Amino acid sequence: MSFFDKMKQGASEAAKKAQQTVEMTKLRTQIASKEKEIEKAFTLIGESIYQSHTAGNWKSSERDVAAYCDHIALLKQGIQALEVKIKLAKNEKECRCGKVVASDVKFCPVCGFQFQDFQRTEESDEAVQVMCRSCKNYNEMDAKFCAHCGVVI
Repeated sequence: MSFFDKMKQGASEAAKKAQQTVEMTKLRTQIASKEKEIEKAFTLIGESIYQSHTAGNWKSSERDVAAYCDHIALLKQGIQALEVKIKLAKNEKECRCGKVVASDVKFCPVCGFQFQDFQRTEESDEAVQVMCRSCKNYNEMDAKFCAHCGVVI
């Protein structure tokens, strides 16, 4: 590979990384906006209850409070969807045990869970330190199971 090819590849990778950073920044801004809406809804719940209480019938705010709670639930679902998009942008996914792993991993290195939605992506730049005795794949140092074949390490 010539010097200019290496420069071209480096510039391409830098542009890709910059685009990824911009996308994640947009998504995080959307999350912050939804979190502010949630705070506002909590304030409105409190005001509604207070006004009902001062009017002598605190149960009259029940319908308003339920509507605010439904709105908060929708906002939280939106935040979860945005967090999934961030993980996809970072080529990551979360196991059912809570461990965040690369999106190309077939098995969780902590609990051994087999991912059904395996899709091959570019190799990860992360340093891995433990080699599987079965498939010779390298895994994270704290891995209990091979991320490639699921064998106990």
